[in-house]
Amino acid sequence: MIHSVAIAWDDLLRAFSNMEQDRVYFFDRMTGEIFSVRSDSEDDFWDQIEQQQGRFLEIPVLDTAAERTLINGFLEKQANLELRGLLDHALSGRPPYAKTADILSFFPEEELQLSELRDTFLSNRVKHWLEENELFSLSTSLSAVH
Repeated sequence: MIHSVAIAWDDLLRAFSNMEQDRVYFFDRMTGEIFSVRSDSEDDFWDQIEQQQGRFLEIPVLDTAAERTLINGFLEKQANLELRGLLDHALSGRPPYAKTADILSFFPEEELQLSELRDTFLSNRVKHWLEENELFSLSTSLSAVH
């Protein structure tokens, strides 16, 4: 039986941007609810998830390799040589250590560019996952995703 559920787009994007290895997000096919649990939850919980036979879909974590690929793509298009050098050094893992977000806070225009690039990347990732799990297709009304 096919039925429609409303999917909270912001919640779905938040789940797809999760980089915490100890947190697992799920999507409930019946209700559209998105929820998370710690990966070290009790065995009873995992047994219940398994018994539901496809009702709950695990949302894939955003791994550091994907994030690094995204930032490297951003760097390749970066005309600001100072920023490029700072970010390249931060990604190298050599001291002095710095976080990408901290560096970009001094470059608001480029910070916005990376944010838009990340949003596009995550949106495409979510769309592919929805199609792969037969939750969304070209014939699906976009009004179901809000």
